Amino acid sequence: KLRDGARLCLVTGDTGYVGGRLVPRLLEAGFTVRCMTRSRARLRDQPWSGRVEIIAGDATCAGDARRALEGVDVAYYLTHSMRGGPRFAAADAASTTAVTALLSDASMSSGEGNLPVGSPKAL
Repeated sequence: KLRDGARLCLVTGDTGYVGGRLVPRLLEAGFTVRCMTRSRARLRDQPWSGRVEIIAGDATCAGDARRALEGVDVAYYLTHSMRGGPRFAAADAASTTAVTALLSDASMSSGEGNLPVGSPKAL
């Protein structure tokens, strides 16, 4: 699972505050980074955008997430709902539950039985 001798990390939420700061640190540490974003255009102005693999997709879409997770050694799930209001907590929980199930499936299909998942708490 190495690319050019580096472990492959998937980062979702890379256009956000934490993700936008995590990506350059991962690159500095020698990791290969794949970013999954709904909008490639939002990443083009990042100084590190030319050093990462960018996959356009929605982390809550099973097909997009499976494609993004292919060959990944560690995933940083930093995506959350940006919509406020009375349904925020329910929407955010549903999104997290869906992605957790996808990560679990990816972990089991990796053949190693685990796929480390980072979170803002791990930073």
